[in-house]
Amino acid sequence: MLTSIMKESEDVRLEKVLEEAAMENKTVILTTLNAAWATPGSIIDLFIESFQIGDGTRKLLDHLVIIALDKQTYVRCLSIHAHCFPLITEGADFSDEKLFMSAGYLSMMWTRIEFLRLVLEKGYNFIFSDVDILWFRNPLPQFYPEDDFQIACDHFMGDAFDLQNIPNGGFNYVKSNNRTIEFYKFWHASREKFPGHHDQDVFNFIKHDPYLLEMGIRVRFLSTAYFGGLCEPSRDFSKVCTMHANCCVGLSRKIHDLRVMLDDWRTYMSLPWKVKRSRAFSWRVPQNCSLAPLGS
Repeated sequence: MLTSIMKESEDVRLEKVLEEAAMENKTVILTTLNAAWATPGSIIDLFIESFQIGDGTRKLLDHLVIIALDKQTYVRCLSIHAHCFPLITEGADFSDEKLFMSAGYLSMMWTRIEFLRLVLEKGYNFIFSDVDILWFRNPLPQFYPEDDFQIACDHFMGDAFDLQNIPNGGFNYVKSNNRTIEFYKFWHASREKFPGHHDQDVFNFIKHDPYLLEMGIRVRFLSTAYFGGLCEPSRDFSKVCTMHANCCVGLSRKIHDLRVMLDDWRTYMSLPWKVKRSRAFSWRVPQNCSLAPLGS
């Protein structure tokens, strides 16, 4: 349990970081990062750049907390961002690139789920974003205040409550309440029922579980029209909030296609208003990622 691993001083530090980064309604933006993705010119720099060039997103950096999974990453974080927290798990090394579905990858994913539950228990709502997601617009206006747990999709079927939607755990908005805290406990515990699966797969299994109805949690699947990715891109540049380098395995492939996305966004933003309105502009991705199998 993270609560037993984290020392009291670390718990106080987390409270301080969350309080400093939180919006007025106690919402924070969170991402996790390891050394493989934190080197200069790597994914973290592209992630932050997207906030800087997005439409009204620069101010959101004030509310972003980067969760560093190793000491090297924490040092790097402190040099580039205001709000950093070291989540160093004793006996675990999360610094190198974790191959998709390897034992190290699975351990890192489940550590993340347990940490997010701890944030909820401290009374903070959060937007969790994988670091290979580019932010082009403020997503908050697209969230629904009546729903507890809102999650992006690899493939969106058109109905926000259709359990056949294919979710992606790399982007979600979660409100802090008893229902979501219990849900995260159930989600984390369910890894034992489905060994060898990552958090996204396990969510896909438990989304049908009657216990979710019993706990009363309201789950909404977010449309790829606003929250797109390489699996299913947002087609309308006037609507897109985020784009995820999902359906893509391999750090170098992700970096290449994320850079193309940033260039596409810059080109779009430089276009005359009439051209933007025509909606004729489209993404030039996937490129390198088109060579990868489905599932990241």
